[in-house]
Amino acid sequence: MAGTSHGHTPAAWTGVVISFIGFCVAGAFMVIANPVGFWAGMGVVALGGVVGLAMKAAGMGMPKPAHEDLAEVIAAKQLAAKA
Repeated sequence: MAGTSHGHTPAAWTGVVISFIGFCVAGAFMVIANPVGFWAGMGVVALGGVVGLAMKAAGMGMPKPAHEDLAEVIAAKQLAAKA
């Protein structure tokens, strides 16, 4: 795995930073025994995941490897040949 660039995308970094902030907020409110603040922080953690996925869908994530595209093309041709 040392040679991969897994996670080095704007979508991944943004999602992780937002989730980390939410984790810190939730942790702080857990220590001061405030359940509302804790759940607000957990909501920010979930928001980080949603933002990361939305950015990935917008094209700011890892591109699909070429061999996956090739496999889809081959499968489509095989399906067309059977029909």
